Amino acid sequence: MSENVEAERASSVLVVDDNEANRALAKSTLEGEGHRVVLAEGGAEGIAAFEREHPDCVLLDVRMPVVDGFAVCERIRSLPGGVDIPVLFFTALRDVDTFDRALRAGGDDFLTKPLRPTELVVRVQTALKLRRVRGELREHYELLKRQRDDLQRLQLQKERLTAFLVHDLKNPVNAMDLHAQLLLRDTHLPDSVRPSVLQIRTQARQLHRMILNLLDLSKSDEGKLSAHPTRVDLRSLVNEVLDELQAIAQPNDVTLEAFLGVTTLRADLDLLRRMLINLVENAIRHAPPRTRVEVRSRTRPGGVELRVADAGPGVAPEMRARIFEAFVQVDGEGRPRTDAGRGLGLAFCQVAVEAHKGDIWVEDGSPGAVFCVRLPDEG
Repeated sequence: MSENVEAERASSVLVVDDNEANRALAKSTLEGEGHRVVLAEGGAEGIAAFEREHPDCVLLDVRMPVVDGFAVCERIRSLPGGVDIPVLFFTALRDVDTFDRALRAGGDDFLTKPLRPTELVVRVQTALKLRRVRGELREHYELLKRQRDDLQRLQLQKERLTAFLVHDLKNPVNAMDLHAQLLLRDTHLPDSVRPSVLQIRTQARQLHRMILNLLDLSKSDEGKLSAHPTRVDLRSLVNEVLDELQAIAQPNDVTLEAFLGVTTLRADLDLLRRMLINLVENAIRHAPPRTRVEVRSRTRPGGVELRVADAGPGVAPEMRARIFEAFVQVDGEGRPRTDAGRGLGLAFCQVAVEAHKGDIWVEDGSPGAVFCVRLPDEG
């Protein structure tokens, strides 16, 4: 083992947190990696421990009674030897204001609760390595740190935007759909107006799905998207999805058909419904006029396979690995589009399948594309 690795493993870490469970988790995790861990129950005790122990790294909770983490960090920075000691804040608050306050107080890194042992070890080891090279490469270190801080700030801003989209846009979109339904039930509605109202409802529901897709992509990034499987009547679900999408298929003269060799499976009903809607809607978008979009199901080893096929241009081989990335779309020849597009539907399908511990891929339909999903069917 190299001298640097030995030094890193023998480093001392001061953990300051008023929560006993967090202190215990940090202690057991870091001691398992060879670090010496010093625990402090609150801000004042943490400052005293720093003066007494002279640790190589400090883990510091933000919210503590009497003396909070920001005040502790500022005090540490004013003590002899405290300027160059890495201070890692951790908190349950995920917002830009807290992040910026931590940086202003002198923090070097920012972790969010609940603490994940693997991430904790990596971030502590990274902080210790950066401390060793900081003297020689201070200019490069500061540049990298600013870039890292900017990226993390952008991530937090993205999360704030996602929360805005979900909480502030869902209600007006649902209201649009509701009023469109009320108009369609009005017996005095002129026949010439009815197609426009149907289109309003179709687009409102499409926008609602986009909002939910964006929310679930964000949840997946944070590891919070999970499936809750129940026994699903697949025939009823597929018929419901195809009926809903008739309003999109008919103007394009596309026929929707289902051929189900398997009619029940275990899955999260909401995630499965939205996944099927996205796959069929994608197929309709690429299907030429007077062709069919087919939904099929069959048993495969270890689960059930769902297949959604169209007769469109297909997906170029070099795009098949990227087609499920967010904001990626293909043109009329199955190649990347150069204009901006949504590209969220297939990305959602991938995270929904991953939440089920399944697989998703695309095959050549000759002609067209076949999007395939394999879900485990346990019990």
